[in-house]
Amino acid sequence: MRVYFLFDGVMQPAPPVWDVLATGDVILADSLTANWASIQMLQARGVDLVSRLNKAHRSADFRRGQRLGPDDHIVRWAKPTSIRSLDRETYGSLPEAITVREARVRVTQPGFRTKSVVVVTTLLDPRQVTKEDLAALYRARWNNELDLRSIKCAIGMSELRCKAPEQARKEVWVDVLAYNLIRTVMAQAAATHDAVPRSISFTGALQTLAAFRPLLEFRAAGTTERTRLYRDLLAAIATHRVADRPDRYEPRLKKRRWNHYDWLTRPRAEIRREMAKGVTQK
Repeated sequence: MRVYFLFDGVMQPAPPVWDVLATGDVILADSLTANWASIQMLQARGVDLVSRLNKAHRSADFRRGQRLGPDDHIVRWAKPTSIRSLDRETYGSLPEAITVREARVRVTQPGFRTKSVVVVTTLLDPRQVTKEDLAALYRARWNNELDLRSIKCAIGMSELRCKAPEQARKEVWVDVLAYNLIRTVMAQAAATHDAVPRSISFTGALQTLAAFRPLLEFRAAGTTERTRLYRDLLAAIATHRVADRPDRYEPRLKKRRWNHYDWLTRPRAEIRREMAKGVTQK
């Protein structure tokens, strides 16, 4: 069984990335994926889902359905009256209901904002997957947020610099390619030095690659020298470890106070001409 982490987004219709999924895989996703159409399409492929209940569209009533334990039951979700992304013929071919499992997990960790989470899954057997297993699995979804932080902050994708749509797409794909290549090198470093991939710092790996790049490009002319440098690179990357802090929490506040300037809402050349005439810009 393989577990896939899915980033934010509604998946209707099925995106091409689903073609890599095989029967028996599990997708770990956010609440936007816990909708009737996405769950049905995943079940048709033999793929299971672990997600969070979207309270904006559904509510869990544990007095109904097949009770599996405290705050844990199996229910049937009726097909919506309409699905905008599907035509009438496709909509009519879908089943009238799907079977899902809902489990409420209490969060007792001090400092955590969320106090309870309703996990939605198609893993229905409580003997194979307990409610505690679902809670631990859904908590691992936090790695999604850490990966997004690495992409936005370390890679620099928080703001795209290209203006033309086609160039912006290329910029996104180049950044994603760079991210995957860095993660590949980190995985090789972890495998070589008997470490868990998640225990290696992404920022540390990025900085180490930048430091080794001149050596790999200019000094390593021969294959033997390049191989030796690459082994040294993996060893250096493996030394950048992050602490295991599963119960860490931080205030959702900004520490640095930025200068209060107005937004640049007009062409820069126009404002520069005004400045040359003595017009003060705030």
